[in-house]
Amino acid sequence: MSPPDRLERFLGRHRRIGIDTAPLIYHLEGDDKYLGVTTALFTWLQGRAVSAVTSTLTLTELLVQPYRMNDSVRVSTALAATVLFRHLEWEPLTLVVADRAAQLRADHGLRTPDAIQLATAVAAGATGFVTNDLSFRRIKEIEVLVLDDLADGPNR
Repeated sequence: MSPPDRLERFLGRHRRIGIDTAPLIYHLEGDDKYLGVTTALFTWLQGRAVSAVTSTLTLTELLVQPYRMNDSVRVSTALAATVLFRHLEWEPLTLVVADRAAQLRADHGLRTPDAIQLATAVAAGATGFVTNDLSFRRIKEIEVLVLDDLADGPNR
């Protein structure tokens, strides 16, 4: 099955997904390796009957490199992402999410930011999660799509 077909099938199984930071970075920066996949993902997200969720931690991760490089254009682009994508909800870290993140970290050995991302998606009712972090492959609580599984790359 071709990568676009695999993405379409994944998205077809979900009405609400969680989105990790990497897909947003790739899309906002126009990464050639992933742009076809992220464009399809964010086009899907414009649909009327679908939604996605990400943690406000994502904004922190999006802003680190632009601030480090003192790149005000990239800072503005990252901040614009909070309103740019229709149907993408930015969820704060709550006590419920923190508790669930601790459980996920304990059960799966995830790093704290990764556990927060996943816990946010699960708490918000997402049934799928899009990432490019290989550590999520071992997660069973939610269906995970790793972008490198759809692109030609070293992690295939």
